[in-house]
Amino acid sequence: MLDDPRSHGLWEKTAPAAPVTAALKGDTQAQVAIVGGGYTGLSAALHLAEKGCRVVLLEAAEMGFGGAGRNVGLINAGMWVMPDDLPGALGGEYGERLLNLLGNGPSVVIDLIRKHGIDCELETQGTLHCAVGEAGLREIEARAEQWQRRGAPVSVLDVDETARRTGSRHYAASLLDLRAGTLQPLAYARGLAHAAARAGAVLYTASPVVECRENNGKWRLATPTGSVTADWVVVATDAFSHGPWEEVRREQVRLPYFNLATRPLGDNLRHSVLPNREGCWDTKEILSSFRMDRQGRLVFGSVGALRNGGAMIHRNWARRSLARIFPQLGSVEFEAEWYGWIGMTDNALPRFHRFAPQVVGFSGYNGRGIAPGTVFGRELAALISGERAENDLPLPLTPVHEPSMRPLKEAWYEAGSQLAHLADARF
Repeated sequence: MLDDPRSHGLWEKTAPAAPVTAALKGDTQAQVAIVGGGYTGLSAALHLAEKGCRVVLLEAAEMGFGGAGRNVGLINAGMWVMPDDLPGALGGEYGERLLNLLGNGPSVVIDLIRKHGIDCELETQGTLHCAVGEAGLREIEARAEQWQRRGAPVSVLDVDETARRTGSRHYAASLLDLRAGTLQPLAYARGLAHAAARAGAVLYTASPVVECRENNGKWRLATPTGSVTADWVVVATDAFSHGPWEEVRREQVRLPYFNLATRPLGDNLRHSVLPNREGCWDTKEILSSFRMDRQGRLVFGSVGALRNGGAMIHRNWARRSLARIFPQLGSVEFEAEWYGWIGMTDNALPRFHRFAPQVVGFSGYNGRGIAPGTVFGRELAALISGERAENDLPLPLTPVHEPSMRPLKEAWYEAGSQLAHLADARF
């Protein structure tokens, strides 16, 4: 994408084409202007267009250019924060509301994919949170117990069942979440774009918003070659924000994350490694993730950026790690490599912001953008259409604030991941 093979890697090679779009030229009108062509913006555009709203979406680069086209593709339920901790962080009403909404988030994604016939390699066999050592086992047992009290279909699998499902005996146990699954993330974003366009939303690419000003009770969004005047504005730019809403990017500490994809595995290995195609990640502080794509490629990732010296360090670390986790693979060749950025808030929870009257947005997905982004886009559509009051949203209104020492933390995440991966691939 944009002639950078390390921006979207395998996903760009295997995703169906995006809808044909062009840059905005001239002036246009809309009821709702949406800024950002990721999951939140596209979901909001689709749901608003289905309600009969005149929607214009402006994307600075291409559909799915940001985190939507670079992530691992795990359709997770909930957030990183333990379920029992959410009411303490958000208050009882908002905490339980968010848990319920995001716990059911994967089903919203799956229903949209099926409703609109989106070709995105959907797998619905669940995900496995793999426990590393005793500390990891205690973590997944606590998480399982807290979700089970809320009726979620999760269970802890012992070492033997974990080995059968992953193809590795490296893990003490795993948490199976049957609500979750995997997909091809860029294909899903492009599928949402096609669905939104069919519903009547007007989509523009190569159209960064350079200015947003109020004018006679409406908002005028200017791009380099045009403008949109709208009653409402949805800010859906998240960790890739710049221009008028750069504060959303500065509110988050960006964590680099890379993925490497092997060549398609042979039939014997496909029956050994992830035979049910669950998506996986582990409990390490510098975590690893792995999953299969439709063609049998093993996609393996961890914290780090594939630039400067990091590309060789992380690639070599991945080879060593795969040899230890999956010795049956033998020598591994990587067909594609790419990386992106995860926006982390200081409490690991998303935010709802009102930037000005009728200028709103959700952000801060902390590495869990697929289901939350889709659900929050739907929630914004309900708010704008009058179906949902602001105090009925899943998050309270929060002022934007920049975390302390953000640039230093970002530099440390990139350098620290290199140091850790240089040191060893040991558990």
